Amino acid sequence: MNTLPQYSDLPELGGLDVRHSWNVLSSPIGTLSFVEPDDVTRAARLVTTGTTIPLNLPINAFDPPLFGRLPMTHTVLQPSVNEAEDLIDSFNPQASSQLDGLAHIRAREFGYFGGLLELSQARERIGIQHVASRGIAARGVLLDLAERDISEGMSPFDGRMYDTGFLNDVAEAQGVEIRAGDVLLIRTGWASSYLQHSVSNRIAPTSWNGLRADETMAAWLWDHRIAAVGADNPAVECAPGAREIGSLHRRLLPALGMSMFELLDLDRLSETCKRLGRWEFFFVSVPLHVAGGVSSPANAMAIL
Repeated sequence: MNTLPQYSDLPELGGLDVRHSWNVLSSPIGTLSFVEPDDVTRAARLVTTGTTIPLNLPINAFDPPLFGRLPMTHTVLQPSVNEAEDLIDSFNPQASSQLDGLAHIRAREFGYFGGLLELSQARERIGIQHVASRGIAARGVLLDLAERDISEGMSPFDGRMYDTGFLNDVAEAQGVEIRAGDVLLIRTGWASSYLQHSVSNRIAPTSWNGLRADETMAAWLWDHRIAAVGADNPAVECAPGAREIGSLHRRLLPALGMSMFELLDLDRLSETCKRLGRWEFFFVSVPLHVAGGVSSPANAMAIL
């Protein structure tokens, strides 16, 4: 990874104000290839208490589903008196805690990660099956930005843009170092706050705190050699954002090949990290193995 160029040395992608890693990172799993075997063994040594913390909300937690998605239906079949089976219909892997695959977002006329122009190509060559075949095991780091927001009287719904200086400040305050090959998790407090509202009082979300979507943020993530980034909000980046700043989804998924976890359950992890006095852990995720898939349930867990 020391041979990889810094973000400022990557080529620009047309007139999108986006830089891409297509000519230097050919792996079908993108930046997840930053995690090397030695990184996994070092991350596994972080397990000292045997505490396992799944980071997944129930797959039907969001009722009604966000962004107009169809609700899942779950039927239990009983083929015989001695057995039962599940049948799930209208299941959208992105309806709850999820992993955005590299074939999820296209950079307009320039295509998907690697310059693949057709969705059929992207599904075959960078589909979620490539990540599922390997799985994700890495050092995880949690930055608890929600704690800072609370101390400043802010709500998770304010649309606050977290810039790189904010991330650096929180990391320093927590005493945690960001390293190459990390899975970086950002706690905003959005998911738990949203789900506290009764179903009848839930409205379509349009505003939430998240990462600023500018080139500086993309550069920070790439230059730190982050393997994947995740959050407990619907998009990792903030909303509504700003047109002049751009889209972090576009900067990361199709341009840099960096996958994103969304709508994670990070509250218990935050409480445990605070109690233990450390914000690093062993992170694992085994995506759903669907050939040609563009996303997956997160199926993620932190082990401390």
